[in-house]
Amino acid sequence: MHPLPRHALDLTRRHFFACTAGSIGAALGKGALASLLAPGGDRPPGPHFAPRARRVIYLHMEGAPSQLDLFDHKPDLRARFDQDLPESVRQGQRLTGMTSNQTRFPIAPSRFEFTRHDNRHDGVWISELMPHLGKVAHELCFVHSMHTEAINHEPALTFFQTGSQQPGRPSFGSWVGYGLGSANANLPTFVVLITQGFGNMQALSARFWDSGFLPSEHQGCKLRSTGDPVLYLQDPPGVTRSDRRRLLDLCGTLNAAEAERCLDPEVAARMAQHEMAFRMQAAVPELADLSSEDPATLALYGPDATRPGTFASACLQARRLAERGVRFVQLYMRGWDQHENLPGELRQQCRATDQPVAGLITDLRQRGLLDDTLVVWAGEFGRTVYCQGRLTAENYGRDHHPRCFTIWLAGGGVKPGITYGRTCDFGYHIVENPVSVHDLHATLLHLLGFDHTRLTWFHQGRDFRLTDVAGRVVHDLLA
Repeated sequence: MHPLPRHALDLTRRHFFACTAGSIGAALGKGALASLLAPGGDRPPGPHFAPRARRVIYLHMEGAPSQLDLFDHKPDLRARFDQDLPESVRQGQRLTGMTSNQTRFPIAPSRFEFTRHDNRHDGVWISELMPHLGKVAHELCFVHSMHTEAINHEPALTFFQTGSQQPGRPSFGSWVGYGLGSANANLPTFVVLITQGFGNMQALSARFWDSGFLPSEHQGCKLRSTGDPVLYLQDPPGVTRSDRRRLLDLCGTLNAAEAERCLDPEVAARMAQHEMAFRMQAAVPELADLSSEDPATLALYGPDATRPGTFASACLQARRLAERGVRFVQLYMRGWDQHENLPGELRQQCRATDQPVAGLITDLRQRGLLDDTLVVWAGEFGRTVYCQGRLTAENYGRDHHPRCFTIWLAGGGVKPGITYGRTCDFGYHIVENPVSVHDLHATLLHLLGFDHTRLTWFHQGRDFRLTDVAGRVVHDLLA
């Protein structure tokens, strides 16, 4: 080897430990060193202070729901139908490639009626498309002043899930699993469920639930909606449970020797995943069996609750995962990207999600789980007040709008029955209490018992965290 590359290799941390593994093993004893590398040897950091929430159910509406047609009520816009959005409002701000060539930006008021629901304070306006959600409005905390840095789906979704627009960072669920550790040895700490919607489908990459530079045992486990929830859940013909156990024991012995030789934490993580997969073979079939659910509970989620692949079924599974100790359950509902035919597609999306979401909130409350379960409903950005393409009284579409949009939170130490933040008369700018993505992450981590500046992982020469170098806890949202 050339002297320069050889010198660089000699300076690497891994090479140093590889050269000194024998002396470390002698100092600690083989059993002690093996225990450090064995599955479960790494202990989670644990909360920095008493948590309000012990788990998260994150409902991500992929594609960005229109806040103006669901939650951000702007009745005065009806008098401005088809008028150009004033340049003094738009201020020449960044547009997507889909509307940058438009010569007009006609205002498109929502064609849906809104109802003011009691939410313990002044009441909250919710669209006619979500009547069931209105019945649990007293449990919800609406944030009308969310904003993001990204204007297109891929970077915006990456930012919302990982705290960075650049791929490669750990997802929010991975950070939570790393920080809190497991509450059920037979199930992963982070589970993902995906439902196909009715509109334009954006790409949904597995890296949105990836562990990034955290150990791979913290990545999300996607449960499938058809067939076995997890691939290869059943042993192949001719292989018994005891056969599988002996095979894992043999692999474990070989991997333990390799882990002691190279001190690569990913070897230990792989060993932990093998053992988790073995335990899931017994735990997942029980999870998927809904025969123990009573008819009244199934009715909360609606007629599709027992139909695999539906959002109702995913919400029911989310509750079952939460009560079994899974720390982070992420539900993706695709199809909210309505650049055209928004009224028709939005009706279908809301019909599929409204009752299941309200049913989930009610079910968690009835079981005593809502107080320590943090529920998040959000998209990756909002949608414009102006129409994309042709505007009629019956039909319109909306482009991406990162400057302001609405999310809501429930349970887990969140202040119930409030609205926070306000947008301008055109629903285009935030005029009160802005909340960034980093602020949201900092607040959610705070509810889970973490100081977001201290939940870190050393990588590439520095400490990384979910909130990067920003973020503040929004204390007004806390109960």
